[in-house]
Amino acid sequence: MKTITFVRHGQSTANAGGITQADHAIALSPLGKLHAQALAAELTDRPSTIFVSIYQRTQETAQPFCEKMSMQPHSHPLLHEFSPFDASLLAGMNGEQRWPHAQAYWQEGDPSRRMGPQGETFDEFEQRVAAFLQQLDGIPDRAVLFTHGIWISMLVWKLLGFAAQDGPGMRAFRQFQLGLPMPNCAVYRLREVVPGIWRVQADETIMRKLAAVQIA
Repeated sequence: MKTITFVRHGQSTANAGGITQADHAIALSPLGKLHAQALAAELTDRPSTIFVSIYQRTQETAQPFCEKMSMQPHSHPLLHEFSPFDASLLAGMNGEQRWPHAQAYWQEGDPSRRMGPQGETFDEFEQRVAAFLQQLDGIPDRAVLFTHGIWISMLVWKLLGFAAQDGPGMRAFRQFQLGLPMPNCAVYRLREVVPGIWRVQADETIMRKLAAVQIA
């Protein structure tokens, strides 16, 4: 039976409260770069394939691991972050200033709401993760996928059998997402118990070690 590993990216400049950028171009912070190096040391098993999202921070997180394994990553079109806001709507804001806008968005709980022309609706995000799940049988055993925290949370939510296709479902997912341990460089593994049935398990050991990483 297959085992597939999902990794959240290291600390990004946005996670550190930096000024708004286009989501795809957000890079790792200096601490995030240390996260990536420490993570590569902890991931010791050679993967069959390495996938990254189309966003820069996952690619930078995967780079030390790819170099260690002498492998090239493959970009996967469904793994990227949920970005409800067009970056232009939050231009010039830092993390503290963005937070009330995010709070209001989730409290409204409208899955079809698009926050600017480049924003993604919650419906579209949910459908994107659902599309990935339909392709799960095609992901090779021992693959490692570098993605985003809310993306992993939606994957787990859907594997548990929950829906998020209306306002109550969207708000319930948000509470689940906020409660699921998802530090930078969190590692979650899916193990196929029987064909089509998956068990989710966090790698708490790696999470604790990465949480202790600091800039000297």
